[in-house]
Amino acid sequence: MEVLEAYKPFEIQELKLSEWKQRAVKNNFFELVLIKEGEGTQCINYNEYPYHKGSIFLLPPLKCHSFIIEKPTKFVFLKFTDSFFKNANRTSIDRNEWFKEASFILSNYNQLPGDIVKNEIDRKHLTRLVSMILEESRSFGEESVMLIKSLMTSILELLIRNIKKSNYFEGTKNNYDDRITKMLGYINENIDKTELLKVENLADVFMMSPTYVSEFFRKQVKMSLREYIIKAKIKLVEIRLLNSDYTITEIADELAFTDASHLSKTFKKYTGSSIRDFKKNGEYVLLKRNVCVA
Repeated sequence: MEVLEAYKPFEIQELKLSEWKQRAVKNNFFELVLIKEGEGTQCINYNEYPYHKGSIFLLPPLKCHSFIIEKPTKFVFLKFTDSFFKNANRTSIDRNEWFKEASFILSNYNQLPGDIVKNEIDRKHLTRLVSMILEESRSFGEESVMLIKSLMTSILELLIRNIKKSNYFEGTKNNYDDRITKMLGYINENIDKTELLKVENLADVFMMSPTYVSEFFRKQVKMSLREYIIKAKIKLVEIRLLNSDYTITEIADELAFTDASHLSKTFKKYTGSSIRDFKKNGEYVLLKRNVCVA
């Protein structure tokens, strides 16, 4: 087994296994998994999906995932860590935007098994990018830092593109109305812009009556529009609390809460935990959509 810890915000690991061995490493953010060779089955929350050479998965921050290996498999695990985003210089726009993009992926990718990439051209791009990062990590030096950061940014962009094109948003089903995926995408992309999330604006954007927007949303997602927006914000709050050094006031301002007190009260209402206890426990609450059960 080869473990390579390159320049933060990630760690990369390449290993070949004939039998899956559960890894003890805690994963606060998420991991991109590339299958370089082999066949078998991926399992998340007791859902299974076959894998083969070229398969690309995202492992969410859940402990109950595994791979049933049918043919010896070479894995590459590219782990997005939190250290890059903590103590980051606020004047660095790149890091701030990078964090937002990684948060978008983590909060909107539905934690189910299955290949994340639907576009074969994007699959080739991602495979090349991961290979380049692996090579740069092996010969790590100061000259590699900027290149690796650029490669990681490209990976995030490709993942976002595929998530936006897929039915990965929570609440959608096989018999869903295509408009709800577009609406959920719009809401999540503009979650910090209160004016754009008002019923009147959604009605204009999706050419519905204001009354029908609320009815349509509740029917498709099984919760009110207001509740969905609040929960979507709280998921982002969870990510920021565990993976950045943002203050509660900064998070409240960014996500359009009235103030830090309003954020704290809302957080406790929806998670059942105070912000202090949540940070102490270090585990997601709302973000664990498909909680593992025995």
